[in-house]
Amino acid sequence: MKMFNFASLFSEPKSRTSVTTLILMASLIFGLYLLGTAFFPNDFKIPQRSEMELKDAEKCKNRCRPPGSEALPEGILAKTSDLDMRPLWGSFDDSSHSKRSMSLLAIAAGIKQKYLVNKIITKFLENDFVVMVFHYDAIVDQWNDLEWASRVIHVSAMNQTKWWFAKRFLHPDIVAEYDYIFLWDEDLDIERFNPSKYISIIREEELEISQPALDPGKSEIHHQITVRQKNSKVHRRYFKLRGGGRCYGNSTGPPCFGWVEMMAPVFSKAAWRCAWHLIQNDLIHGWGIDFQLGYCAQGDRKQKVGVVDAEYIFHLGVPSLGGSNHASNVTSTSHMNTKNSTYIDDLIKPSNSSDIHTGDDRAEVRKQSYIEMHIFWRRWDKAVENDKCWVDQYANDKKKDR
Repeated sequence: MKMFNFASLFSEPKSRTSVTTLILMASLIFGLYLLGTAFFPNDFKIPQRSEMELKDAEKCKNRCRPPGSEALPEGILAKTSDLDMRPLWGSFDDSSHSKRSMSLLAIAAGIKQKYLVNKIITKFLENDFVVMVFHYDAIVDQWNDLEWASRVIHVSAMNQTKWWFAKRFLHPDIVAEYDYIFLWDEDLDIERFNPSKYISIIREEELEISQPALDPGKSEIHHQITVRQKNSKVHRRYFKLRGGGRCYGNSTGPPCFGWVEMMAPVFSKAAWRCAWHLIQNDLIHGWGIDFQLGYCAQGDRKQKVGVVDAEYIFHLGVPSLGGSNHASNVTSTSHMNTKNSTYIDDLIKPSNSSDIHTGDDRAEVRKQSYIEMHIFWRRWDKAVENDKCWVDQYANDKKKDR
């Protein structure tokens, strides 16, 4: 095998010229490289991850992101929304929202209760609330003559309850901008009620779930705990020593202590985030939920759930879905004697035929409510049994008879 002879390569003039040119070219390239790295050090360095960057990368793997947002930078994510209406054109002046509404009224409404609903919504708008109306009779146009009709959110679905609407249109991320959510029925007289003063009281008392007290002289009463107590700002319990559904000094559970009824509940945003998950998608009447709302009180329900006496309302007891919208058709009298207020076993009994006019489907509605309540309780019991990690914070409280 013939070896390459470097001596012969340099001995020939032509070869020497080629080698010299090659060396000069290599030197020039190397010199340009050194010059470039001196002036542009960052542009020519091979990217390497520091220890800190590696730690950040590991942290990113464990970052909690909303499902479906992984392809987007976190800063662009709009995780929540609100119900404020925006202009179709023109520059948006964010300063105009410096006094934005901090609370929401969501109310189920039928056209037959237009007079009452108008009074409620007018007062709440005057107190800077955002308002959403759930039209359970699918009639919307007949509200257009009212001044506020174009200023509120209208949602329409035939023969659906406020719990059906709330589950679908009041997701916690949609109403996250609002400190309090009022989820009310339509058959309420608020002549003596001030929404702003009410909020001041529940803030001061640190109530996460509450309701205004009911004036007994003009209200249908189902549970004594909801009755207004004179010379009181707020109460959280009541005592009943005789009759059915007794509440003694050692009674620590609902409806004796830390409980509100479902015609006019008020939730903090934190409590509503929990309560929304408690509402069952297919159980539209909401029966049974009230006895479990204390678990959403963000603390001890005996402190965080209460009835506000200083700002009270009148519950007129007007049937809506399945009813003829006349207060005289309710099972109990329109001026129910609070001494004989019913406990849950009485409340859930379907009305007798004598209590309802011919053609009134209210009995069927109450029957369905009763069925749904038992379904809810079975689901609750099964969930408790299956969730081995869940701890019942009220396990020592007195059990109520179901």
